[in-house]
Amino acid sequence: MLKAGKILVTGADGFIGSHLVERLVALGCDVRALVQYNSFNSWGWLDQIPAQTKQSIDVVAGDVRDPHGMKKVMAGCDVVLHLAALIAIPYSYHSPDAYVDTNVKGTLNILQAARELGIKKVVHTSTSEVYGTARFVPITEEHPLQGQSPYSATKIAADQLAYSFYSSFNLPVAIIRPFNTYGPRQSLRAVIPTVITQIANGHRQLKLGAIHPTRDFNFVKDTVEGFIAVANSDKSAGEVINIGSNFEISIGDTVKAIAALMGAEVEVITDQQRLRPEKSEVERLWADNSKAKALCGWQPGYGSIDGLQRGLAETIEWFVDPRNHIGAKADQYTI
Repeated sequence: MLKAGKILVTGADGFIGSHLVERLVALGCDVRALVQYNSFNSWGWLDQIPAQTKQSIDVVAGDVRDPHGMKKVMAGCDVVLHLAALIAIPYSYHSPDAYVDTNVKGTLNILQAARELGIKKVVHTSTSEVYGTARFVPITEEHPLQGQSPYSATKIAADQLAYSFYSSFNLPVAIIRPFNTYGPRQSLRAVIPTVITQIANGHRQLKLGAIHPTRDFNFVKDTVEGFIAVANSDKSAGEVINIGSNFEISIGDTVKAIAALMGAEVEVITDQQRLRPEKSEVERLWADNSKAKALCGWQPGYGSIDGLQRGLAETIEWFVDPRNHIGAKADQYTI
């Protein structure tokens, strides 16, 4: 399906979106990349990709909160991979209204335009945060949804909107639910980049939030292949599909793994401003990825402890190169 028409990637200027655009171009796809409009004419991470790749994509600036602009951007496209969202959980405590506008109303704008334009496939991006703290593991797609943060609540709402357009209007929407994606280009506020950059900057007392929760870390290359597999599957419409490694590890043990790879002895200091409100902390995430394998033929290339070690090594190599984060405020915590 992806090679048969024009593909729009929303949120193409972001962490996962930029990797997805690169991979689609490498596969020979016709890609239109939506970046958030700004007066600097910045394309986000797309500014850093090879020139030959940039020349192969149709970059447009806009805002998913604008329904008229989205219909114009989507005109002529066959497939929409919708990644644009506000994702920082701490900032969602500060400005939940912005999350409703972007994550809920923005998704509605995409769905409405897709319906009116006759888009052949929409892949809507969910998040493992919608599950909240695991009630059973591994977490299947039937796990109850729990909005433990304003961010996760808006993603639950967006997911339900996406499904409603499938069930009400037969819009071919698939909902992809990546677990904790990490890798090159991730925001420094995320735990793996902040550990790497603190160690790289010479710190041996690391300022972090809670380290006891467990996560199912998914290397960005696996997440990207998940998007492609879901988009290409004839069986994914109307389905929610987990993309995860099916491997659980605590944040504390992840810190130890990073420190060992970087040859550093570290101590973790709890930074109160990095802690979530007690009832909002997601204590445990562990993906059941059997549905992705059955419906889409996807499986992680970086699963298990061995895969995590390889993914962390690639991530460390990228982050320790100062050319990759010029101007980043690595020593300053940003919500």
